[in-house]
Amino acid sequence: MNRLAMVVGIVACAIFVVVTMKGYLNRKKKGYETGNVAAMYIKMILICAVILFVTYKLAKYKGIPTSLVWVLIVVLIYGYITSKTTVGRYFYAVGGNEKATKLSGINTERVYFLAYTNMGLLSALAGMLTIARLTSAQPTYGQNYEMDAIGSCFIGGASAYGGTGTVPGVIIGATLMGIINQGMSIMGTDQNMQKVVKGLVLLAAVIFDVVSKKRSE
Repeated sequence: MNRLAMVVGIVACAIFVVVTMKGYLNRKKKGYETGNVAAMYIKMILICAVILFVTYKLAKYKGIPTSLVWVLIVVLIYGYITSKTTVGRYFYAVGGNEKATKLSGINTERVYFLAYTNMGLLSALAGMLTIARLTSAQPTYGQNYEMDAIGSCFIGGASAYGGTGTVPGVIIGATLMGIINQGMSIMGTDQNMQKVVKGLVLLAAVIFDVVSKKRSE
């Protein structure tokens, strides 16, 4: 068994618990709404159990794959940027209402430039990881991945109207899309039918988002 993988899992659980409790105590100290304490503890237990289970399975195999390490780094960096920085707030503001954001004095063109630059960086990183995983390079690699990417975003909570969504939510959506792809591959489903299924999943997510938005209004 790979002990390093288990250590990483335990450390990740410890960090998650500390950050969650720190946030809870800060909100309580400032008099903000803290929510149900029991639900918070249940959430922490479930998430830690999932982390330990995954790391245990990885430890029994070959340890933590390099691609997963890169994914975690990207999630941590961009999760922080989108939730704790001014630039991240600008991204949400432009996505929610570009005209109002521009009228409030924010340079929306600069925000767009930063967003597209980051997308280029992440696309390059994804391309390098794909090539490294397949140990070869072909111009067709990554073809049709756009459906998986868009589906992951909508399943993970991103809205067709913009202004909402989180990095961890997108990771959950990507995980579900991966499970769907893996399941259909194991079942030997035809490639064309796989595209139909993923399209239906994406359509269902968009319909749910639109209906929810209209009800909230």
